[in-house]
Amino acid sequence: MQAPRTRVQRRPVHGVLLLDKPLGLSSNNALQKAKWLLRAEKAGHTGTLDPLATGVLPICFGAATKFSQLHLDADKTYETTVRLGVRTSTADAEGEVIETRAVNCTLGQVVEVLDRFMGPIRQVPPMHSALKKDGKALYEYAREGETVEREPRDVVIHELELLDVQLQGDEPFLRLHVKCSKGTYIRTLGEDIGQALGCGGHLVALRRIATGPFDQTQCVTLEGLETLAEAERPKQLQPVDVLLPGHASVTLDPENAGRFLSGLRRRGSWPDADLVAVYGDQPHALLGTAHVKAGELIPGRLLSPIEIQQILESQP
Repeated sequence: MQAPRTRVQRRPVHGVLLLDKPLGLSSNNALQKAKWLLRAEKAGHTGTLDPLATGVLPICFGAATKFSQLHLDADKTYETTVRLGVRTSTADAEGEVIETRAVNCTLGQVVEVLDRFMGPIRQVPPMHSALKKDGKALYEYAREGETVEREPRDVVIHELELLDVQLQGDEPFLRLHVKCSKGTYIRTLGEDIGQALGCGGHLVALRRIATGPFDQTQCVTLEGLETLAEAERPKQLQPVDVLLPGHASVTLDPENAGRFLSGLRRRGSWPDADLVAVYGDQPHALLGTAHVKAGELIPGRLLSPIEIQQILESQP
């Protein structure tokens, strides 16, 4: 007879885990495992990585989920390897080979083509993506063998650097460093570069090394988290306000803090600002976000008093 499964006791956890997502795991599976290891009640991530990709995946717990949307707009930085001469159905190594061509380009042509992809460009999203059309994800159409029209999207490639190259031999490749705006598909970029070189190509490796202010040196692996004692795991979390870089800071006294948390505007001598992180001073604690217009502090996303108390109690 099978032993009954032990039910995990969930608890309120607040903060940001900078996870180094492993190869072969979906972003959601990585999130669920991290959530289980921390026994957390609520979690969400700030933009997916394909199973083929590794690297920086910020996971937001509890109150941090209220600000995760802000991070979706952040620039991302990747290192990727494009296998030249072979196109696949998914533009990466998980798809079926649909075309093989000789690689006859020179290093000079590679550099010239990469220059063409710098700055603002337009991309047609890949069929194997989670973007929706008529309420249905594109990858669902693709699995049914159907191709649908996709609108090109405007993205920006801020940096595109050639790290390594091999144009001869059995497996010619480019290894690239890419810093790009939100919404950029690196698979599509690799495929388009291959097409521009006249030989086609597909991604065989992809690693996100930075997203917004976070980079891979700050990350913890699932294995590393698992080896820690349960009481030590929450210490790997960054505070909620790491999601608010570039926000001006306003601190309120207890009376004004209480009214602000009730959704009331406060008046003061603050300069106009679109992005403001608001704190209480006794004790020091994040209350939420706001903007200032004409001397008025106007509430945005607010933490609840319970969340603030739980965060304060969890601090050493």
